[in-house]
Amino acid sequence: MQSKDINIKNRRATFDYAISETFTAGIVLTGTEIKSIRQGKASLADTYCIVDRGEVWIKNMYIAEYFYGSYNNHATRRDRKLLLTKREIGRLDKSGKEAGYTIIPLKLFISEKGLAKIVIGIARGKKEYDKRQDIKEREDKRSMARAFEK
Repeated sequence: MQSKDINIKNRRATFDYAISETFTAGIVLTGTEIKSIRQGKASLADTYCIVDRGEVWIKNMYIAEYFYGSYNNHATRRDRKLLLTKREIGRLDKSGKEAGYTIIPLKLFISEKGLAKIVIGIARGKKEYDKRQDIKEREDKRSMARAFEK
């Protein structure tokens, strides 16, 4: 697997949340963490972001221990700092404090320069009927596509 092919998605995010705005951020990582990400051994399930004292942190992100890391290995679910501009942090802080909104990671990827980047979004939780509506629309699109193929 090439490092450019790394594209780890949070599949539940678009199902459970309505995304209103997205930002691309860098991540502060240790050496063994970036090596594990380049091998594709990371997960964004049950991950969220917080704004604390003017800094954005990603919580509960899983990055597997690097196989050749020995005693230098990292903790798998430690908090990691995200790199954003002051203006972006201000918008995230303002939106994150509103009732019903949260900041969630959507996608983790390796940039053209070989750096790990994460796409985070300001999201509002969907109600059960919204989820059912999305499923119905998806099934309607599939059935229409099948009808055109015949």
